[in-house]
Amino acid sequence: MSMDEMRTNGMYYGIDIGEKSTLLSYYRRDMAEPVTVSSQMGSEMYQIPTFLAKKRGVGQWFFGNDAIRQVQLSMAVGVDGLLEKARNKEYVLIDTEEYPAEDLLLIFLKKLLLVQGRVSGIPIAKLVITVDVLDEVAIALFTVLATRMGLETDQLLLLDHRECFYYYALSQDPSLYLHDVLLYDYTQSHIRECLLKRNTSTRPQVINMYFRNLGAVNFNKDRSFDDSIRKTLSGGLISAVYLIGDGFDGDWMKQSLQRLCQGRRVFIGKNLYSKGACYAGMVRDGILEWPFVYIGDNDLKLNVSLKVIDHNEMGFVTLISAGDSWYDAHGECEVILDGTPQIECWIQGPESRKATVETIELKGLPTRENRTTRLRISAKPRSDKEVVLVVADLGFGELCASSGKSWEHVIKAG
Repeated sequence: MSMDEMRTNGMYYGIDIGEKSTLLSYYRRDMAEPVTVSSQMGSEMYQIPTFLAKKRGVGQWFFGNDAIRQVQLSMAVGVDGLLEKARNKEYVLIDTEEYPAEDLLLIFLKKLLLVQGRVSGIPIAKLVITVDVLDEVAIALFTVLATRMGLETDQLLLLDHRECFYYYALSQDPSLYLHDVLLYDYTQSHIRECLLKRNTSTRPQVINMYFRNLGAVNFNKDRSFDDSIRKTLSGGLISAVYLIGDGFDGDWMKQSLQRLCQGRRVFIGKNLYSKGACYAGMVRDGILEWPFVYIGDNDLKLNVSLKVIDHNEMGFVTLISAGDSWYDAHGECEVILDGTPQIECWIQGPESRKATVETIELKGLPTRENRTTRLRISAKPRSDKEVVLVVADLGFGELCASSGKSWEHVIKAG
């Protein structure tokens, strides 16, 4: 099945994986919105424990709540902390045998995607995995795991929670992001605030997000939370507020909830990130229209283009786009050199209307007649602010052999 057919008929999975629990949502273009898999049939208990267990004496594995039950019955040996152990490349002793933690996490993910067989048999268009903080260790880990699951590079997308919030919030009814949007995350011992703002004067609209750690609220949570949100709510118009995390369970929000609900919609739940991951997959594959761009921690901070003449018309070829994830972005094109042996690269920030031009001198390029040199220009980021350009001399067919020379140039944002 081709990738185009996969995008048309396949399933988009969003997995929000944490140390204690994991959530799985799925989405397809014929569905109104993503659906989150419940850990118990007929309930809205979406959190699946990030827990694996092996039955004693045999190679049978259990995951989630089933694994916990098997351990409680002394029928199996359990393993928690799968994500951290895999990140640290640990080995885990289970039933007298040592297993790489990476292998255990792989088993967990495979079983998760086959949970209760609800959506089995439908090909995976894209697997989108989201974690709280996406760093190079997490990128390397999940890239390897996806390969071991038989997925191609185009079938994997890795995001942090902030970017999933961005995709989720702007996939809702436009009335919910008419003004600013707020997220409060209480999944840990402290509450974190994220304020999403749109710059409606740019095309596409540039999204900025502002983060604040409100700290722990162990004593008189309602008053402490109310004091923290008062300043943010008075700073501008807010259309919607999302509350996510176990910390908001219970009936402790009185005064603070009343303040939040004044003139705005408030939603509380657990599966915002996994649903946002599904929307992200659809957007990145061009299935959903998306007039926005957000430059996150792992996203490129610059656009890199070449000015070319195509069919007698001047235009630009974009090699690298701001907002794409730097770790999997790549651009390449072939051009015919016209004039002096140099390449001009146009560099522009996502919110800037001005571009700077950097020139790559092709020193040592063989002297040839004009328009008889073909060049391959490749662009590959090595961080969110640096892009390496490689220009290779391809010659010109039988008329001019390639010299085998190449030139490397590093472009930096700002």
